[in-house]
Amino acid sequence: MNTHTHGGETAAGRTDNVGGRPRSLWKSPAAVTALVLLIPLLGNHFVDGWNWQFRGFVLAGALVFGTAVTYQLVTRHVDRIAYRAAVGVALASGFILVWGNFVQAADDINPAAVRYFLVPVVGLIAAAAARFRPNGMARALFATALAQALVLASNLIFRDPHVTSWTPAVLRGFGTNALLVAVFFGSALVVRNAARGKSGGTFIVPWK
Repeated sequence: MNTHTHGGETAAGRTDNVGGRPRSLWKSPAAVTALVLLIPLLGNHFVDGWNWQFRGFVLAGALVFGTAVTYQLVTRHVDRIAYRAAVGVALASGFILVWGNFVQAADDINPAAVRYFLVPVVGLIAAAAARFRPNGMARALFATALAQALVLASNLIFRDPHVTSWTPAVLRGFGTNALLVAVFFGSALVVRNAARGKSGGTFIVPWK
């Protein structure tokens, strides 16, 4: 059942602020980013052959922080577990999409992999247009799945075998991107069902 806030408190007793102050959007993402970057930092010091450069830390940090902030923004007013889990899976998949295709493009494994960077752009634009509302997020994820499918299809159709041969790395790349179409689509279905009240939990709807 949908529940409106009263003085920043849900029916379940969860408050949306502490001491009259709204919850921070960046503190938890900053902590998560620091913990994630600690892994490659330790690898540089203790693992032979592990040599991350500064730009690698900057890129990874920006992606992790941006993903975590987006999760906070999209789920901060939603208590439904199914909704939060689906958004988390979709955002983690977006991270894998950007990181994996960046590696393929940077290493000249598949130069066309840069086209996949359009997919999260489409998703973010659609989510912003929907003002990150639950029903709008379902449509944004459907748009993301469609964009991913179209980019995948175009890369397969226009693949130049002289530039991108069917190496194991290229096959893994295409396979992963095909799987992400299903992940985005499945996440969209879960979010849509949760928004329609088919999952347990509580929505906090501050814009009404």
